[in-house]
Amino acid sequence: MFYEVRTYTVKPRSIPEVLKRYAEAYEHRKQYSKLAAFWTTEFGPLNQIIHVWPYQDHEERTRIRAEATKNPNWPPKIAEFLVHTQSEIMLQFPFSPELKPATLGPYYEMRTYTLRPRALPIMEKNWGPALPARLKYSPLAAVWYTDFGGLNKFIHVWPYKTLEERNRVREQTRKDKVWPPSQVTPLPPGEPDLIVHQENKIVIPAPFSPMQ
Repeated sequence: MFYEVRTYTVKPRSIPEVLKRYAEAYEHRKQYSKLAAFWTTEFGPLNQIIHVWPYQDHEERTRIRAEATKNPNWPPKIAEFLVHTQSEIMLQFPFSPELKPATLGPYYEMRTYTLRPRALPIMEKNWGPALPARLKYSPLAAVWYTDFGGLNKFIHVWPYKTLEERNRVREQTRKDKVWPPSQVTPLPPGEPDLIVHQENKIVIPAPFSPMQ
């Protein structure tokens, strides 16, 4: 399975109308396949919608998209609001949960790290042993890496009930020295840093998102 993560930047003040039109169109689209999640940015790069579509393989994606576009109600009529669009294919690490309908948020922290080339296997090796201890503090929604799109990206998504919970958990895991993984398993002396760039955003689910 993989996830197509489509990130659209829309015009300021257009989010309510975009969500309205998308929700109406999605009622027709979901007969072909359903969303895994749909978020809008609350903190970070503003005016973004992020829709996540799961597929078993590329053949299924191609077939479903071809079928869906024959429906006159899809895609949603939001072109007039679009400023920038981006699509990436994400694979999940073995320790990543699948995105399934659930109420885990309403706040999701989406952290995107761009790694140096060939660093993904090291990141996976470091995260594997550290993650069980971290999950005792709060759940994990997803851990992905890019297959198509911006390469060497490592994305992890964490749900929180409140922003205060996020701050408390992050502070406590550092205090208890169980997180981040680089603190649990330091790199060997002389090994260059794995991460060359970091981005962070807080996103919240749209009313029709399977993940809330």
